[in-house]
Amino acid sequence: MKRHTANNQKKKHQIDAIEVTSDCLTSRAGLAPCVAYMNQIGIFTKLERYFGSLRKSKKGLPLAELFKQVLCFMFDGTSRHVSHFDQLAADHGYGAAIETDPTQLASSHQIKRMFGSFFLIHVLVFRRLLAQVFIRRLGETRPAVVELGLDSMVMDNDDARCRNGVTPTYQKKKGFQPLQMNWGRLIIDAEFRPGKVHGNHGDTARRMITDMVRRIRRHYRNDVPIIIRMDSGFFDQKIFELCEHLKIGYVCGGKMYYEVKAVACSAPAGAWQQYTRHKNDEVGWEYLEFGTACKTWKRFRRALYCRFLANHRQLYLPDCRPDTVIVTNLSQGGYIDELLERAGMADYTSTHSIVAVYHGRGSDELNDRSLKDFGHEQLPFKQFTANAAWYYMMVLGYNLLECYKYDVAYDVVPTGAYATTIRRRLIDIAGKIVRHAHKTVLKVSAACAAQLNLAELLHRCRQVQALP
Repeated sequence: MKRHTANNQKKKHQIDAIEVTSDCLTSRAGLAPCVAYMNQIGIFTKLERYFGSLRKSKKGLPLAELFKQVLCFMFDGTSRHVSHFDQLAADHGYGAAIETDPTQLASSHQIKRMFGSFFLIHVLVFRRLLAQVFIRRLGETRPAVVELGLDSMVMDNDDARCRNGVTPTYQKKKGFQPLQMNWGRLIIDAEFRPGKVHGNHGDTARRMITDMVRRIRRHYRNDVPIIIRMDSGFFDQKIFELCEHLKIGYVCGGKMYYEVKAVACSAPAGAWQQYTRHKNDEVGWEYLEFGTACKTWKRFRRALYCRFLANHRQLYLPDCRPDTVIVTNLSQGGYIDELLERAGMADYTSTHSIVAVYHGRGSDELNDRSLKDFGHEQLPFKQFTANAAWYYMMVLGYNLLECYKYDVAYDVVPTGAYATTIRRRLIDIAGKIVRHAHKTVLKVSAACAAQLNLAELLHRCRQVQALP
């Protein structure tokens, strides 16, 4: 009975001292499959090829090594401060986990010098990389219809001391406001802009739409139906005419003009129809279909007036939930209707599907939240170009983590999981790096290896398709 006493058990498991070991240990063993994945798709080779002009001499670290450490820094997500690179440079276990020699771990000064050497022409090259990641994913999933979302994202830098481009935004916060195009969980294109620049500023949105449609039709399929959804900030006849010229569909939020409200108020009760996302939803929408045209428009376009319902019966008061107007060119006899019919997706032209597509803008807002969860809103540099390069690296890292989740870790974490969940499950793993028989081996606990199936994850990383 003596061996079962409480005092004996307490003494047996008590830690009496803490000592230092010379073993190569790491708390980020999950970064090793991530690095293997990025090596396999060839992202470091492309970064070094596109930005090779940044390196003026052979001194210092190779660009591919610097880019790898920046992406691993963002995958890790422990800190948002550039000074954290100094702590990582002293951790040999971290270097072994990301397959980097300890003598080549970058300091914070080296990272600052690299981002300080970017010019605007270099920053724009990041958009080509984002498009290539998108085209690769598009070729793997092969969707029948490509649904794109276009919206701006406010990055709150209100407490920044003095940074170029940090100006007041429509959310009454000073910061940046990049324009982003989404496809599912991926941000496929973006233009980094000051905070005062609104969503549909100049011809930025039109150029982004034109370039992306051209890439999809050239590298994926020439006859694939493309539908783009936008909020009322992009309610512009020039954008509508461009989409009709490119023969793509659009679902855009409209303006709540007096004439539009008058049509809704004068409509009889029998003209309204109801829409709910799911059968068991207690809330829904009531919509009215009509044609609309502003004074300078050359043609009428299809419009839907939607108002919110509670319990499928009672309307909300106007000040409680604003009404919505949707403008679209679907089911108007255009070429996009023919493409949808060929693809077997003619249901997209129905009223219920149009309302559902527009309500899919909520997923675009969730993408902004997911990106901020992966990275951070407050950018580290004072120069606008350096912050733009850091932002594009953050977006690129976010897309790579999403692709890693779909290609490799699809049976370990949910595909809709945020970056914090992925880090806690797949990256924050204790490991030991040993070298024997001319091999480098990462050892983890048996429970962790069995639960996450790390050997299979590493095998999948080495089988993925490279970027085009």
